[in-house]
Amino acid sequence: MKRCLLSLLALCLVVATPAAARRYTASRQGDVVQLHDAATDTRVSIMPSVGNIAFDMQVNGHRVLRTPPGGSDAFKAAPNGMGIPFMGPWINRLDEQAFYANGRRYPFDMTLGNIRGTIPIHGFVTTTDQWRVTSMNATGDAASLTSRLEFFRQPAWMKQWPFAHTIEMTYRLKDGVLEVATAVTNVSAEPMPISIGFHPYFQLTDSPRDDWTLSVGARRRWLLAANKVPTGDTEPIERFFPDPSAAPLREYDLDDVFGDLVRDGQGRATVSVKGRGQQLDVIVGPRFKSAVIWAPKPQNFICLEPMAAITNAINMAHRGAYSELENLAPGGVWRESFWIRARGFSR
Repeated sequence: MKRCLLSLLALCLVVATPAAARRYTASRQGDVVQLHDAATDTRVSIMPSVGNIAFDMQVNGHRVLRTPPGGSDAFKAAPNGMGIPFMGPWINRLDEQAFYANGRRYPFDMTLGNIRGTIPIHGFVTTTDQWRVTSMNATGDAASLTSRLEFFRQPAWMKQWPFAHTIEMTYRLKDGVLEVATAVTNVSAEPMPISIGFHPYFQLTDSPRDDWTLSVGARRRWLLAANKVPTGDTEPIERFFPDPSAAPLREYDLDDVFGDLVRDGQGRATVSVKGRGQQLDVIVGPRFKSAVIWAPKPQNFICLEPMAAITNAINMAHRGAYSELENLAPGGVWRESFWIRARGFSR
């Protein structure tokens, strides 16, 4: 009898464990999904209805992403230049109002209004409301959100980029580190070039921009023309950053493309920004081939951008000036992750 009572008491304690006692939680309120790691006091807020963008990440109350002061309502009203936007079906600039794939030229229909400028930039899905949440989970191991974008359902998108595909994105918060995992599935009948990426806006709260230093895990810098498109030539990174492991940001006004990333045993590369005591690391998997760093003076933010290929890779590959562009076979899936690790953000 005593053993039965003890077992019943233990069961009651498990059932009665409040949500507040769990390490990881995932919750939704209106348009916003929040992932929380209580042990590291890390919170990530995502708005699936606005580009599936993670617009706020806080560690011990410090905001590590550039976020509007008015919170989610302000972000929804003016979402550009904030958080961790996804860029597709290409990231960064193209050198003409067209792209090349499988030996053919695909001119954009500029009358549709979803592509603007003589130098088209960052695709056209950044703030779309077409993402659909497929799962939201919190276990003893992590908190996560997965959403899906069915590109092929939108005629105006297919007119500009006639390769049917789907995109699945998972935000996973574990041990205070945010993983952003992406899977692109080609459901068209021809190979599709992969030139997607992300454009995260980061900030440090312990010091101003001019006190920050960069550590760039790359060996080469792509030389750019006046329109910010690579010329096809590169230089050793040391010609630009004499010490790539500790480059003082005050000396640079950056909008630069880096390649030949320095990989660890898992094929991952790291770009970091450091303040007085804080540090943010962006760690990219092997299928992210390059990184853009954008840190315009005097702005107090820095963008460390994981990219599946360099700026204008699609058109440069067609001309034989770039060899690392991936072409995803029909039915194939491109999968890769990057991670955001925050250190030194103490109370």
